[in-house]
Amino acid sequence: MSLRITQSMMHSQLLRNVNNNLNRMDKHQNMLSTGRKINAPSDDPVGITYALRYRSELSANEQYQKNIDSAKSFVDHTDTVLSQLTDIMQRANELTVQGANGANPQSALDAIAEEMGQLYQQAVSLGNDRLNGKAIFNGQFTDKDPYTVAGAQTEQADTQAIMYQFAAGVTIPINVTGDAVFGAANPEPPADPTTPDNLFTVLGGLQTAFSAGDQKQVQNLLGQLGSRMDKILNVRAEVGARSNRIDLMDARIKDLDVNLTELDSKIEDADMAEIITKLQEDQNVYQASLSIGAKIIQPSLLDYIR
Repeated sequence: MSLRITQSMMHSQLLRNVNNNLNRMDKHQNMLSTGRKINAPSDDPVGITYALRYRSELSANEQYQKNIDSAKSFVDHTDTVLSQLTDIMQRANELTVQGANGANPQSALDAIAEEMGQLYQQAVSLGNDRLNGKAIFNGQFTDKDPYTVAGAQTEQADTQAIMYQFAAGVTIPINVTGDAVFGAANPEPPADPTTPDNLFTVLGGLQTAFSAGDQKQVQNLLGQLGSRMDKILNVRAEVGARSNRIDLMDARIKDLDVNLTELDSKIEDADMAEIITKLQEDQNVYQASLSIGAKIIQPSLLDYIR
């Protein structure tokens, strides 16, 4: 039994084919205009899962990169301040050695005491140093200065670390505490001092000893000055090690970004030359279908009654 093909069936099939050709041409035009193979999940259901995963990792890396940039600024600034503090310590040591030889008149010792007072005030100023409005030596209480000129010897800075995350499960402290740099606060007498070589106590004690001409006390404080100098140098070494590790993390994040971008590009980005070729083919097919359709629809009622 033969199947009868009606004019209506031919018209319906023609419209379906023309519409399919038009949809295919629209899809390739959309790829060409966006530069992406995947513009909707239906374009590649498997590929979109990989693409979303790569995008998520790239977004996380972007935040890690911001953390790294912020941490590098903080650590580099801290190292600069510690370098300035080292200069103060070296000058204080020179003055102490100069004044401890016993051959200086009291007028010379008074001049040394005056400069030692200036060094004390500069040390307090560095202890309250800020970066972007945040105190760098006061732990997590970055909105407050840890020291005052009048009471720095007995004031306690916050000892909490500021932790930055640079990768999944990788956190690094970026700050050093005031206690590590200047020494823990010494309680008011008669309590025993917790840190004899507290920098503010040593500088203040040297100023007082030189003013009083107390050579014995100067000799005692000279050893404590050297002890604090060694601890500051150790802190600088620790800061340098952190800076090196942050640089390594920075290089790793940048390399990972390149790799993820390449992988995402392979999934999402369209081959422009290929898409242009396919679009041209689609246009030719579409024009051909319109041409064929014109011949199918052309017969009229008069053609049938001839």
